[in-house]
Amino acid sequence: MAARQKLLLLDDDQDLLELYKEILGQLPSQPEIHIATSGAHAISILESDRFGLLISDLNMPKMDGLQVLTIVRRKFPSLRTAVMTSVVDEQFRARAYSMGIDLFLEKPNSAREITFFLDCIESLLGKEDKAGFRGIQSKSLVDIIQLECLSGSSSVLKITNGGMEGKVWLVAGEIVDASAAGLGGQEAFQTILGWKTGNFEILPAEDSRPRTIFVNYQGLLLETAQAIDEAGAAHEQGTGEAAAGDGKPRSKLAELARTPGVAFLLVVPDGAGAVESWGVSNPDQVSAWARDTRSRFASLGHDMGAGPLNRFDCFGTQHHLSLVSRSEKTLCVGFNRSLTPDEVRETLKTILVKWES
Repeated sequence: MAARQKLLLLDDDQDLLELYKEILGQLPSQPEIHIATSGAHAISILESDRFGLLISDLNMPKMDGLQVLTIVRRKFPSLRTAVMTSVVDEQFRARAYSMGIDLFLEKPNSAREITFFLDCIESLLGKEDKAGFRGIQSKSLVDIIQLECLSGSSSVLKITNGGMEGKVWLVAGEIVDASAAGLGGQEAFQTILGWKTGNFEILPAEDSRPRTIFVNYQGLLLETAQAIDEAGAAHEQGTGEAAAGDGKPRSKLAELARTPGVAFLLVVPDGAGAVESWGVSNPDQVSAWARDTRSRFASLGHDMGAGPLNRFDCFGTQHHLSLVSRSEKTLCVGFNRSLTPDEVRETLKTILVKWES
């Protein structure tokens, strides 16, 4: 039986250490989890035994996380390192990656973030020869890019695959440009996403980068994945053509999803018909909420004597949302949080014209 790996968790907050020790106890590989409340203590622990991974906070007194990582990189070059911090700072992120860390994560606050955090840590504890990208061995570039987009990052993702190099520019969680193999825009992005292994690092943002990609990141990832799958299928069949090469969108929602600023879409029928969705991980829950909200607003309109209320807009910290009832169906549209209320209203007008055409 293989020996359990040892993991060291460094944070100056004892309560957080206990909390994250409990969370990390859910890891499938069941590593031995040790804790340290200071940089000096962490280094002494690392000197006393062989560890597979150090997870360090950044903001600590006396010796901060970056100072610890500098020493660790010199004294323990084979040790994998990850940063887990509540400091959302692109300069910190860039400096940490330039020092050779494997992963930079914000401290998880939701069940979804905790699940992704555990997946990433588990992969760092895995074998060196596993396919993937350094830092997230069991993850694809799709996972890496989604993490950057979901966190609303502005950065440049640099990917190397052998002698090839590619870059993806992100601004406020949206992909604005890409370059690789002499290509640009979506062609370059598709080329990069076809790479299965390599290394990645996150560089400081370039907000002045001209935008050449206008599809929201969910739509871009979906289209690229479909193109790669179709190219692979065509290659296997020896036809040299994609299975669906007529250039038509696969569905009306896929066409609507190309509208800049759209994060997700659902079409919820008034009756018991099937729900159509795009970019939603939990369509059943969202559609149930949409039906309930539509019913409540219908009752409110009746009580106020205003008649049926057929539109509802809300503006949140994660996404903006609109519900519109038309012809026994309700369209639920999620928008990127970067859009202003006026931009949401104008974008919704464009979507409704396409939806009803």
